[in-house]
This record gives sequence, C-alpha cells and structure tokens, in this order.
Amino acid sequence: MTTTGLDSEIETRLSSHDARYTRGRRLVVATLSGSGGPRSAGELHAQIGSTMPLSSLYRSLAVLEESGVVVPHFTKSGVARYELAEWLQGHHHHLVCLDCGKVEDLSLPHSYEEKVRELVEEIGSTVSFTPVNHAFELEGLCSRCA
Repeated sequence: MTTTGLDSEIETRLSSHDARYTRGRRLVVATLSGSGGPRSAGELHAQIGSTMPLSSLYRSLAVLEESGVVVPHFTKSGVARYELAEWLQGHHHHLVCLDCGKVEDLSLPHSYEEKVRELVEEIGSTVSFTPVNHAFELEGLCSRCA
C-alpha cells in the first residue's frame, strides 16, 4: 500500500472514531511503517527525535491503538512494542531476540503459512476452539547477540 493510500485508510479509520489524523500521528505512522518490526515508545521517540515530546507520542499511540491503527505487543518484561495493525501491513510473524529485545517482522512463504494455519486449526479442533487468527513469535538470539 502506498503512503498516500495508507494515510487515506488511516484518516478514514480515525474519523470513524472521532479522532483527527494529526501531524504527530502521521509522524508515528510513518516511523512505524518503515521500522521493519514493532518498536517501543522509547525507540520511536529516539527515531522521531525532539520534534515530538514523549508525552505527545504516548497520547498519539493511545489514540492510534484505540482506533485499531496500531497494536501493542508486550514483552516478557512488560515493555509494549507497537506496530501497524495487520489490516494495514498484512499478515506476518515476529523474530524476538531474548538478549537485546529486538523484534523483527517475519513473512513466511505461502507454503509455510499454510502449514501454520493447518496446525492452528488442528490444535483448535482438539480443544473445541475456533481460531480466527494466529500470531507466531520465534524467540532466540539475533545475529548480533548470538
């Protein structure tokens, strides 16, 4: 999706939640869209720089999360890392470094994704549960920490 198309989709979504697509929210979205994986508020603030106070960043994240534009992923240490919602960036999974905490997006080949989907459905059927989506996080050590 082009940046213009992305902005249009997000503006429509925010409008339906009685929120505006402000310059600050656009900055957060642009930063997340080019990040390659979920980012914490601290990481986002470091990338954005002094053009946006940390308190404004947190308010923007809250509005974007409430309207379903971003989703948080919580690490074992309780840190929230944010990324654009799946309806904006497509289905993917994550590689999580247990040492440095870096999270990277991982898109599986169609054949692998199909195997994961089949396994999810099989697990759901064994416990009388109907899965509607899945998220896969592979934990280990990134190349820098290995």
